[in-house]
Amino acid sequence: MHYSGVIVGVITFLLIGLFHPIVIKAEYYFSKKIWPVFGMAGLFFVAGSLFIENVLISIILAVTGITCLWSIIELYEQEKRVEKGWFPKNPNRNKENMK
Repeated sequence: MHYSGVIVGVITFLLIGLFHPIVIKAEYYFSKKIWPVFGMAGLFFVAGSLFIENVLISIILAVTGITCLWSIIELYEQEKRVEKGWFPKNPNRNKENMK
């Protein structure tokens, strides 16, 4: 039996679950301006996956990188959710700092 697919599926599920609150907290404390951190981390993980010979670890690194890159989109979406009142707005950050 090959468990690689199941392992990748579970890890992907866990990464998505992990990044959901990370994006919420990042937008709350830093606004969407933190997107370059997610971008650099994403590129780092994707590039690293290209140099790893172990296929399972390479896939996990790539999935982590793509999740970081997808989080950039989610930061912008999170800002919209905050504006709609679905999530709390950081009272220590004014409108001018967000742009």
